[in-house]
Amino acid sequence: MNGVLYKDIGTGLLTSYKNQRRSLKAMELEFTENWDPTCDILQINTPWLYSLYIIKKAKKLNKKIIIWAHVTAEDAMQVFWFNKYFFGIIKKYLKYAYGQADMVYCPSEHTKKLVLAYGIPEKKLVVQSNGVDLSIYYKYEKKREEARKEYNLNSLTIGTVGLVIPRKGTEIFIELSKKHTEQSFIWFGKIYSKLMVKGLPKELPKNVQFTGFVKDILLAFNALDIFVFLSVEENQGMVILEAAALGLPILLRDLPAYKGWMIHNENCLIAKTDEEVEKYLDMLISDESLRKRLGEKAIELSKKEDIKVLNKKLRASYEKLLN
Repeated sequence: MNGVLYKDIGTGLLTSYKNQRRSLKAMELEFTENWDPTCDILQINTPWLYSLYIIKKAKKLNKKIIIWAHVTAEDAMQVFWFNKYFFGIIKKYLKYAYGQADMVYCPSEHTKKLVLAYGIPEKKLVVQSNGVDLSIYYKYEKKREEARKEYNLNSLTIGTVGLVIPRKGTEIFIELSKKHTEQSFIWFGKIYSKLMVKGLPKELPKNVQFTGFVKDILLAFNALDIFVFLSVEENQGMVILEAAALGLPILLRDLPAYKGWMIHNENCLIAKTDEEVEKYLDMLISDESLRKRLGEKAIELSKKEDIKVLNKKLRASYEKLLN
């Protein structure tokens, strides 16, 4: 996870990997990030081709194998424009890779259903949230002041964090900025070449910024007043939990991955259509009390999803696998 593919990207795959390391340290479990034939469990964050080589070695030694199902064919095909041509291949590859595991961690019930449909036995599938590290994501007024000065944010600020790809909702984000000229819009995240994804318009509204990758993620979140995440396909959406940790009011699309933990008008607003996206954003902009209420409930959610809380379930699944 330290290779060139993960340089200056800020992807959820990398964040989940870091969370796994923190969890193992917190549970005082010995681990190494390199292959060790004396291990009890081989845990794979994302099954790349090299992972299959390591898995083969582990199987010969009768090691238990865990793979995280962070990637599905359904979300992968909407990352780069050419991925759609490889949907069948990606699906077959993931079916084979996940099938090598003794246990597959699925970040949501939605992911579990997708992986189950690939033909992976249900007994292997465990729903395990990626969680959020509350020691990293929190309100910090000094960071807010720095961010708003650096990016010249002088009004109510609507923003998001993530890769700048169509799947994440770039087009509607720009359209919203055109209709809300009195507010600031900012998107923190890597901008890919037009060779990889549909590029941004040559001319953007004056009130919208795309910053590219930022190293200081706490600064990015603290810059915002409203968090919008308008992705059309997710397996969990870790940035949602990160925004929740700061008590930001959250606006989402209605996706299967959010069922059961993101609840409309309780800890977020969930839009079923583009028209509802605009309607709910108007409500958040005009109603400070609504923003405050949703933000307080979002904090409650983040506390339940703190990796320190989830570690108990994680440890139990390790022990069950070994026994």
